[in-house]
Amino acid sequence: MDLSQLLEVTKDQVTVSRVFGEPFDRDGVTVVPVARIIGGGGGGIGTAAGGDQGEGGGVGFVARPEGVYVIRRGEVHWRPAIDVNRLVAASAVVLVVGLLARAMRELWSG
Repeated sequence: MDLSQLLEVTKDQVTVSRVFGEPFDRDGVTVVPVARIIGGGGGGIGTAAGGDQGEGGGVGFVARPEGVYVIRRGEVHWRPAIDVNRLVAASAVVLVVGLLARAMRELWSG
């Protein structure tokens, strides 16, 4: 597979439907999923000292759901996705910082 083919395959694979699914209608309500997709790639072509030639490349991406647009009776509403893992991690950081601040205050107050 050459680099242009690799890029075409990657473009076809990196879509919101891979993360969240296709938009759908049910009971007069349309739901349109939204995802954040971050990716990168690289490639190259080279010739060895013996005259052999080669090319290669690679891509990678990270995708996560951001939320959905809900369309009902001509009105559009945004419903964000809740990342429970991020919420728990942020809470843990706040708790640790609070405990450290309290310990430092007790040390300094004697």
